[in-house]
Amino acid sequence: MLRYHTLPVTAFQQNCSIVWCDETMKAAIIDPGGEVPRLLEVADRLGVQLEQIWLTHAHIDHAGGTARLARERQLSIVGPHPGDRFWIDALPQQGAMFGFPAAEAFEPDRWLADGDTVQIGQCTLQVRHCPGHTPGHVVFFSPEARRAFVGDVLFAGSIGRTDFPGGDYQTLIDSITQRLWPMGDDVVFIPGHGPESTFGRERRTNPFVGGT
Repeated sequence: MLRYHTLPVTAFQQNCSIVWCDETMKAAIIDPGGEVPRLLEVADRLGVQLEQIWLTHAHIDHAGGTARLARERQLSIVGPHPGDRFWIDALPQQGAMFGFPAAEAFEPDRWLADGDTVQIGQCTLQVRHCPGHTPGHVVFFSPEARRAFVGDVLFAGSIGRTDFPGGDYQTLIDSITQRLWPMGDDVVFIPGHGPESTFGRERRTNPFVGGT
């Protein structure tokens, strides 16, 4: 069964999640935006074997620590969708703009597309391309665990910003209603910032997409 531990990192309090298979203890880190030593300390304390980095998108607070983490632990970088290549290439400039520690651009070992899967140990998660916040944003969904790691597509009571380069409001709304809602109202999602919620709760109460 899939297990996970989420901890906020960087001044942006971005939810980085360590996910692992409880049978094999093989693990991936989703969206290591920064604070790499702290992430490694937590992973070691959990007793997991890090193998991969999974990226929902390439904004600095989600991807800023990727190159360093991959190098220090020889991890493969998986994702996001190629639509975010320009964001990866701009990571050094993003870091300077937002006052982050120096961030490096990188080349993912594997780009992701809608309908792909990712795997750690015995756990397989589905990949859905959910553009709107960024062109290459993806979501990781575990049907077995009924959990979705949605990055900055959807939040408890809100949705992702669409005013950055490549963002588009209607595209984001379509991603939420056409890609996320069909996963099921009972699915608990881990957003890029803030507390967890369920798709059902957001369908009922979120002022941006409630009733859709």
